Amino acid sequence: MRSESGPQADESPTFQDMMTKRIGMLVFPGFQILDLAAVAAFELANACVGKPVYEVVLLSENGGLVPSSSGIATDTRRFDTSKFDTLIMCGGLTIAPTSPAMCEFLRAGHRASRRVASICTGAFGLADAGLLDGRRATTHWAFAQELQKRHPLVNVQPDRIFINDGSLWTSAGMTAGIDLVLALVENDIGDEAARLIAKKLVVYHRRAGGQSQYSALLELEPKSDRIQRTLAHARANLSDPLSVEDLAEVAHLSPRQFSRVFKAETGWSPAHAVESLRVEAARAMIDAGSLTLGVVAQEAGFGDLERMRRAFLRTLGVPPQSVRRKARQLAATTH
Repeated sequence: MRSESGPQADESPTFQDMMTKRIGMLVFPGFQILDLAAVAAFELANACVGKPVYEVVLLSENGGLVPSSSGIATDTRRFDTSKFDTLIMCGGLTIAPTSPAMCEFLRAGHRASRRVASICTGAFGLADAGLLDGRRATTHWAFAQELQKRHPLVNVQPDRIFINDGSLWTSAGMTAGIDLVLALVENDIGDEAARLIAKKLVVYHRRAGGQSQYSALLELEPKSDRIQRTLAHARANLSDPLSVEDLAEVAHLSPRQFSRVFKAETGWSPAHAVESLRVEAARAMIDAGSLTLGVVAQEAGFGDLERMRRAFLRTLGVPPQSVRRKARQLAATTH
């Protein structure tokens, strides 16, 4: 549902006539306060357009101050029968029970609102209300299996940043909420405005909804600065050979010592880590869809398509061609 391109926000006369869209952000005791970071995208959209395109209202079942999981409380209005253009259910560090009143409000909101969305484990609230039955949805990867177990009628897709299925939008953990809101804003006021907002937020403008939640660097979790620095160097120079000798030089260790320290800190061999970083980068390029697979193989440092194919099979269990086909199918359903 993203537009292929959008007008500059300050050049389009339609923005002058655009009615303010009311956004309801639903929170509950113990919500994750980082989910509210998505509000910044709406705030910057108003600044970009030069008028209040969005009015964000924080809502809760009982109103008043609602404590987050960190102990920081935020003031809210009690939800009622007021109408909203978009409702967004926040999540928490754990799966919070959804009260009957919250479920009823979400169901009524789904009937009355243009779209309903969730961030992180907020997907459980939408699922508890029955809104995700028969729909594709995602959540934080650590809770995806539980979401599928509790709600077998939901088509849970754990390896997604966000998913749009009709009027329902779901996103992965915490910061993916920013990706989701940028997509909502782009859907409303265009690509160029979303690009400017992303630049001001210092985040990716278009981290594709189908992009993997997983990160090789996050999975490796190196303990020392020198190994972190070496991995950052590898990720920034994937088209280089990146031999053990090359990486050891960055770490200021002998090749033998480097291999031993790297394995002790990450549990992986340097070669395995580099291959995973290359697969991750290649997958992102394939998802973007603008490069041929041969060019992707060169840019990611595989050298040729056959080496990339073998690496994809080892790491993802599918060849690059399948990843491209799936990305194109996903793009076709979201435009």
